[in-house]
Amino acid sequence: MQAEASWRDDFEAAQHPVAGCPLCHHPGGWIVTQLPGWRVIRVDDAAFPAFYRLVRREHACEMSDLEPAEQQRCLAWLMTIEGVLRRELAPTKINLASLGNVVPHLHWHVIARFEWDSHFPQPVWGAAQRGVEAAALGRLRERLPAVDRAMALALGGWP
Repeated sequence: MQAEASWRDDFEAAQHPVAGCPLCHHPGGWIVTQLPGWRVIRVDDAAFPAFYRLVRREHACEMSDLEPAEQQRCLAWLMTIEGVLRRELAPTKINLASLGNVVPHLHWHVIARFEWDSHFPQPVWGAAQRGVEAAALGRLRERLPAVDRAMALALGGWP
């Protein structure tokens, strides 16, 4: 795993960062791959380890800030990320969200959800419905390096 970390730690910051914007200055999680104008990261979330984000490299607040071709590219990459998660993990549901209320930098959340997860069927930001199933989480975490590699390859980015 350590050998893989070197290319995943190579963070490309925005060329014109906005002062105080954390996603302009920091990757926001474990870098899975970087694409033209975007990066895919896996969020370090103890309860939801299959939580990914597609983050715009240059600062933009809304999808409508992008040119139509870039909007289409974003949506195509979102569908690719979703497809990889469905193929590799067979989740109960995929959650897609673009909120930006706390960090107004364009990014999409792509979260693989399972009926055994602590919050299902509620959103990950909602109230827990049950305790965390440690064994299920452990099995899921073991699969994530392979999911990361499959995602990077499907997106045409690294490795």
